Amino acid sequence: MKITTDLQADFSLIDRKSRIHLPSSGLPTRPAKERTGDFHEARAILTKDWAKYEASRCIHCHEIAACRRACPAGSDISQALYLIEQGNFLDAARVFRKTNFLPEICGRVCPQEKLCEGACVLGRIGDPVLVGVLESFACEYERQEKGVTIQPGEGTGRKVAIVGAGPSGLACADILVRMGHWVTIYDSRSHPGGALTYGFPDFKLPHTLIDDIWKSLKQAGVSFVGNTYVGKKKKTVNDLFEEGYEAVFLGVGSGIDAPLEIPGENLPGVYKATEFLIRANTEKSYLPPRMRMNPEVGRRVVVIGGGDPATDCARTALRLGAEEVTCLYRYTENEIPGRARDRLLAIEEGINFEYQSEPVRLIPGPDGELAWIDCVKIKVGEPDEIGQRYPASIEGSNFIVDADTAIIAVGYYPDPIITATTPGLKTQKWGMIIADRETGATSRFGVFTGGDVVTGPDMVVTAMVAGRKAAYTIDAYLG
Repeated sequence: MKITTDLQADFSLIDRKSRIHLPSSGLPTRPAKERTGDFHEARAILTKDWAKYEASRCIHCHEIAACRRACPAGSDISQALYLIEQGNFLDAARVFRKTNFLPEICGRVCPQEKLCEGACVLGRIGDPVLVGVLESFACEYERQEKGVTIQPGEGTGRKVAIVGAGPSGLACADILVRMGHWVTIYDSRSHPGGALTYGFPDFKLPHTLIDDIWKSLKQAGVSFVGNTYVGKKKKTVNDLFEEGYEAVFLGVGSGIDAPLEIPGENLPGVYKATEFLIRANTEKSYLPPRMRMNPEVGRRVVVIGGGDPATDCARTALRLGAEEVTCLYRYTENEIPGRARDRLLAIEEGINFEYQSEPVRLIPGPDGELAWIDCVKIKVGEPDEIGQRYPASIEGSNFIVDADTAIIAVGYYPDPIITATTPGLKTQKWGMIIADRETGATSRFGVFTGGDVVTGPDMVVTAMVAGRKAAYTIDAYLG
C-alpha cells in the first residue's frame, strides 16, 4: 500500500485546517537542576500518547513535502508521521530506516531546525512538528520491541576495507554487507562508533544505542579491527590492497583540533575540545590508562567556540563541577552553527553565551596556570556577494574574563597521516580529500571516501548519507 498517495486523498483542505493550529506539546525534558547532577539523557521518557499527538499535528503537504526535500537522507517524513499518529510505530520505523542507517542517532543530534523542522510549513505560524524526536522515538521503540537485524546478502567473495568506524564508515558497511560483500572496519580506537562513542556526551546521545547498532552489524558478518592506525608504517592503504581487499573506503572524519594561534593556548588549564570530551564522556575501559581520569575543571570555565562541540564541552564542564561556564563566540547568534535545541538546554542549565567576543591571549597567574583571558569585542560586517560576513575586532574594546579552565572548540580538520601515506590521493585546503560528492570516488583507483574528511566538520546525517552513496558505488565497481 502506498501510504503517501492515500494520504493525499484522505486529507482534505478541511482536515488540514483543523490541524494547522494544534499547539506542540514540546519536547519533554528533565528539570535542569536534576539533569546537571548526572550524565543521563536530558530528554525525559517519551510516551506513545505524546508521540501520537505530536505526529497528528502534521498536515501532510501535497506532493513531496518540504520537510522531505530538506532531509539529507530524503526520508518520507509525511508517511512516517501518519503511521506514528495511528500508533503504528514499527512501520514508521521501517520508513525511516529505508534511507537512514542511524535514525535513532540523527533524530537526537542533527540540527532539525535547519533541516526538516526548519522547512515545516507550520513553522511559519507557530511551532513545527518535532520530526527528529518522533524519528528517534519510533526507531528506538522498534529496537526495544523486536530488535533490528541486518540481513546479509548472498556472499560475493569480494573484500572491502573500511577505515574509520564513525557514521560514514558504519553506514557504508551496512549497505555493503547487505549486498553480500566481506567487510572489515579498521579504526584507531578500541571500539566502533567514532566521535559518537568517543566524545558525544551520554546526556545528548546514550552510548547504549551505538552498542546496539554495532551488534547488528557484527551479527550480519561485519568485522572490526580496533587499535589500528591506518596510515602509519604498520598498516597503510597500500597494505590493505596487498592483503586482498579490492576496494577501500576512507571514513576517517576530521578529528584534529584547530589551534587558536594566540599567546597562552598551551598553558596548564587549557584543553582542546576533543581530548576534553573524550576523557569526560567515553567509557573509561575504552581509553588508554593516561586518559581515564576526568579532566579537572575549576570554578570558572570558558569555552571558546559556538558549535555543537563547544556546547557539549560547556554542559560537560557543568556536570564535572564548574560553577560558572561561559561560551565565547565571535559572530552573532544568527551565525552560530550547531543545534539550537541543545543550546537552549544549555542556557536552561545556566550556561552563558557571550556573542561577538574573541580571545586575543590567555594569561597565566602567579602559579603559571591559566587565570585570565584577554578578549575583544567583534563587529560583524555586512554580507558580501556570496553572503559571507567577516568579523573585525573593535579597537579599544578589550575586556578581561576570569578563568580557571579554558576549552578550545573552534574547528577541526582531518588527520594528514592517511593522505600523506596514500600515493595518488588528491587533497585540498586543510587536508580534506577531493572526491565526487555523489559517488565517493577519489583520484586513487579503488579508494572511496565520504563524510567530514571531504566536507569538513558537518552533520552526522550527511556523513551517513555519504557512506551509503559510496557503498552503492563500491558495489558497482566490484561488479
